[in-house]
Amino acid sequence: MPRPLLFNAFEMPVPVHQSPGLWRHPEDESRDFASPAHWEKEARIIEDAGFHGIFLADVLGLYDVYGGSPDAALRGGVQVPQLDPLLLAPLLAKATEHLAVGVTASVTYAAPYDLARRFATLDALTDGRIAWNVVTSYQESAARNLGLGTQLPHDERYDRADEYMDVVYALWEGCYEDDAYVADPASGVVVDPQKVRGAQHHGTYFDVTAPALTAPTRQRTPFLFQAGASPRGLEFAAKHAEAVFFSGPTPEHVARWTGRLREEARAAGRAPESVKAFTNVAVVVAETDEAAQQRLAEYRRHVDVPAALALFGGWTGVDLSDADPDAPLEHVETDANRSALASFTTMDPDAAWTPRRVAEFVAVGGRGPVITGSPETVADELERWARDADVDGFNVNACVRPADFERFGRFVAPVLRERGLLGPARERHDDAAAPARTAREVFGGGGSRLPADHPGAAYRR
Repeated sequence: MPRPLLFNAFEMPVPVHQSPGLWRHPEDESRDFASPAHWEKEARIIEDAGFHGIFLADVLGLYDVYGGSPDAALRGGVQVPQLDPLLLAPLLAKATEHLAVGVTASVTYAAPYDLARRFATLDALTDGRIAWNVVTSYQESAARNLGLGTQLPHDERYDRADEYMDVVYALWEGCYEDDAYVADPASGVVVDPQKVRGAQHHGTYFDVTAPALTAPTRQRTPFLFQAGASPRGLEFAAKHAEAVFFSGPTPEHVARWTGRLREEARAAGRAPESVKAFTNVAVVVAETDEAAQQRLAEYRRHVDVPAALALFGGWTGVDLSDADPDAPLEHVETDANRSALASFTTMDPDAAWTPRRVAEFVAVGGRGPVITGSPETVADELERWARDADVDGFNVNACVRPADFERFGRFVAPVLRERGLLGPARERHDDAAAPARTAREVFGGGGSRLPADHPGAAYRR
């Protein structure tokens, strides 16, 4: 029997996410990114298309590596201007009934006591439909603007992140007993102090002694995504993540990362299959293969090459503005997003990646493949990727937003359901009285709480 796949709509509250120039396509609506009605409509499209969740990316600085300035990113609208995805999450949950909402938030620039409260608030307001994509951030511009002056070294960011997770686990899992919040009029007690204790964390980077400000939520700890693929990032992911998000040009490329992730999870004392693996794809679908190829050719007529290279520079810390467009790229170590650079150099040694080819590749769909064809062809490719890359699901990019999500639901989802790769279509208001499944139930397949072999579970009272 085929195993059902998991699908996130990969989004960002910006005019240009991962396809620079496509905002000019006549079907694209992303220039309305600051409108609540835009996001309510898109969330319903995504839910109706059969997606399990919406995965919101975030950055905390401008892409200013290309040419030494943010000009190309500003002109092309590359992830600027942008909204705060944490504030968008409740709107998306309210507009839908089942959709999980994954939010990216950096552990480098927010105090753990404060971020723990914000995520607990989101989990409460969405009745447990919140996931957290844990990132350490990779932009020098973010470090400058948020008070660090320069980034912490790559591996030290993860050392600090390890301790950060210890703090939030203590706050979410350990401070309150399940029945500490009583709100009992007869006794006059709101919170039973005998059932509350402080976090009592004293470490290298953080001292947090007080109890959490928020009472336990349905999940307590939000479902945990992570997106690092460097050796130190995979070590961190294998310890903490419940799902890991990769981006790579071929299934064989991504399979190297998923294989290492399973090994690291086993070494960390966790069941390898308990950590789900997702990979990034863009889907261009039409009634026939020929019509889909014509649609892709139409997309390529709108690409913005300087903006695409600004996006690449922001991901990797490498400025290609003065590079020979046809000279092969060489791998260099940077303290930016190492897995992004490796996608085009050491991790794919048989590919002749040049600045020109990078721009063409990035300009439609970002760092993942663009799966193009009829519904059957797309479903075949998704099956092949799932098998050969050993992934459990996909973060699906929309090149034209939100039309490509709607087209996925109209063309691809029915074929996936016929093959047993996607659950049945959900009727809106099918059982409004019953609570929706939590993000952990949706993506993890178990209960709402952290599994026993997860390190956060050790903080339970």
